[in-house]
Amino acid sequence: MKPVFVSHEEYQNFVMDQLQTHYSGGILTLVNKDWPVITKLWITDLSDITVRLSDVYGARGPEPRDPASMLRSYLLLLLTNPTMSITEWVDELHRVPLYAILSGFEPSDTPGVGTFHDFFARLWASDKKNVTHKKKSKKSRKKKAKKGKKGEKAPTKPGRVQRLVEWIIPRLDQKKELPSDRLFDFFQSQILTISAKLGLLGNVDQLNVAGDGTPVVTGSHIRSKPTCNCRAQGIANCKHGRKYSQPDCDSGWDSHREKYFNGYHLYMINACDSPYDLPLYPRLNLASCHDSVSFVVSWAEFSQRFNLGAVDKMLLDAAHDAEAIYQLLDQKRVEPIIDLNKRAKKNLETIGDIQISPEGVPICPIGKKMKPNGYDHTQNRQKWRCPLACGTKNTCENPCSTAKYGRTYHTKSKDNLRLFPKTSRETDKWKLIYKRRTSVERSNKREKIDYHLEAGNHRSTMMWYVRIFGIMMCQHIDAWYTHQEDELRFLKDHIFAQIA
Repeated sequence: MKPVFVSHEEYQNFVMDQLQTHYSGGILTLVNKDWPVITKLWITDLSDITVRLSDVYGARGPEPRDPASMLRSYLLLLLTNPTMSITEWVDELHRVPLYAILSGFEPSDTPGVGTFHDFFARLWASDKKNVTHKKKSKKSRKKKAKKGKKGEKAPTKPGRVQRLVEWIIPRLDQKKELPSDRLFDFFQSQILTISAKLGLLGNVDQLNVAGDGTPVVTGSHIRSKPTCNCRAQGIANCKHGRKYSQPDCDSGWDSHREKYFNGYHLYMINACDSPYDLPLYPRLNLASCHDSVSFVVSWAEFSQRFNLGAVDKMLLDAAHDAEAIYQLLDQKRVEPIIDLNKRAKKNLETIGDIQISPEGVPICPIGKKMKPNGYDHTQNRQKWRCPLACGTKNTCENPCSTAKYGRTYHTKSKDNLRLFPKTSRETDKWKLIYKRRTSVERSNKREKIDYHLEAGNHRSTMMWYVRIFGIMMCQHIDAWYTHQEDELRFLKDHIFAQIA
């Protein structure tokens, strides 16, 4: 049957009553370490998940567990014991009454392992737990990514990003439903919205975001089994397909650990102006997927789904320095702040006597780099000025212009989106903005190190998305708690007074 809606106020009353019942007699006590997690769940309203999942429950049968309590219990697992499995967590709910109470369950009536997995399946809008089919032919199996140097990512095939962008631009306004949409819709409406109201995402009307990829190891080896009995018949090299336990994973090169790994390439988009480095959108790709390829797909999905504001700038590292990516961002009128991947060493020739450096800076006839002198919004062009001219003074021995102001030159973004960005890379403004790109790396660190993302040991893409979105929710909840810590101090005194 359909789940019964339990409001957040009813949950708070339940928690207070249970704490008075079980912790006011002196047998069980609360310590200071318990208060942060009590407060975090007290201020987090998850009741809307019951309304959103109502359609996936049948009209008949036994009454199901409260979906909000199930989700709250999973977030409590991540907040307290992120390395635990669901089986171990079920035992923990029996051993620690506080965890059962904070989840929304009576200590004597907690859900089992099957109930949790049944709930997770309802968060996934597909009957299949993986995106691709488990059965694959041997020819479709990916080869190992080319080994690179430390800090260098495996190269992608020439022209691949350009072809992908050309294919995806006409489809930017054609939203394709994804199995993870239920998770993101709830995350956006109930988590991101609160963070935006608290001002934790920056200016949502002109949002600056950053993107970066990180490897997620799911297993030491690619596990598969045959779909035929050729080996029993003595045929060693048959061409029949194999059944893979993790069909959405393959092998890739981890430039940080300097070794191959099996798993996913997680691409994360975050609010880079957030004081807490808060995440916005995750996307799981094959481990062999290059950052630039992952970004194109992730950006297309994110731009179709994010509706809390307008993205103004996109901050990316040099791995994304492809002309096609500039074109993709230009379609949504988003300003790219991308570090250059210096592929050329020679200056580019122009019609006149000015050359363009590989960094996109005009070079005067005597070989000096010209200085940026503001952006002309009326003409949509960047102004450059003679480096030796200052006011009416010109220290150049052989000036190339008779103007007292000195030689000027203009570059337009439409001529070359990559070399002539709206904000010149030579300006302090560009460098100040680009410094915020590292926020996405700190966000990834929180997910992988603090919340032990790779400890999930899951075999399906569904469960990895559930874990990732759960960790992202916890990151935002942590930020709410820290941001309002002074105002929430009264809550501890209030609860203590009630149960004393």
